[in-house]
Amino acid sequence: MLEIRNIYKSYGSLEVLRDVSLRIGEKEIVTILGPSGAGKTTLLQIAGTLDRPDRGEILYDGVSVSGLNDRKLSAFRSGHIGFIFQFHQLLGEFTAQENVAIAGMIGGKSRRKAMARAGELLEMLGLSDRCDHKPSALSGGERQRTAVARALVNNPSVVFADEPTGSLDSHNRDDILRLFGTLRDDLGQTFVIVTHDPTLADIADTTVHMADGRITSVANVRNFC
Repeated sequence: MLEIRNIYKSYGSLEVLRDVSLRIGEKEIVTILGPSGAGKTTLLQIAGTLDRPDRGEILYDGVSVSGLNDRKLSAFRSGHIGFIFQFHQLLGEFTAQENVAIAGMIGGKSRRKAMARAGELLEMLGLSDRCDHKPSALSGGERQRTAVARALVNNPSVVFADEPTGSLDSHNRDDILRLFGTLRDDLGQTFVIVTHDPTLADIADTTVHMADGRITSVANVRNFC
């Protein structure tokens, strides 16, 4: 479903990624682990089309997106990719449902359809009674679940998550991990998760280790058709 081919990326004289290649299948949870400076977040940003490689290609369903102009790339990203970050990045002046719906409207949904889809997702994630609450009235776990709903609102092919449990306590972390597994099993959702937390490997189908801008190992737990 997603293929990363021979990616190189430098910032000035600093080479961050060196000949990185990886294939990610549908309905798969992939965790990318490694020390700080390994290139994990840069790889996620390039795979998620937030940044461009110096060399190499990113393909979705066999089609390269590396050559798209900024406008077409933005449209592709909105319709095919979701993002979850360590800090939820919710808009404080809007309710949970509105925060989720805004992403849907950016993706082309009408306000009515976006609000309806946001309500469905929040209910599915156990937040039906929190839809009208602003982020300041939500717990850390509830804010991150709202961020998960926002990432799913446009039915993305893949969700990229950068340290999604890094700001959570162990209880909320475990809840989010179970949620990712449920979304994979029930919705067929693909996740690519960058993390320092080795416990995320417990839910992964594939675990990737990086160091010094390269992939050092790939461990496949499940077999995919």
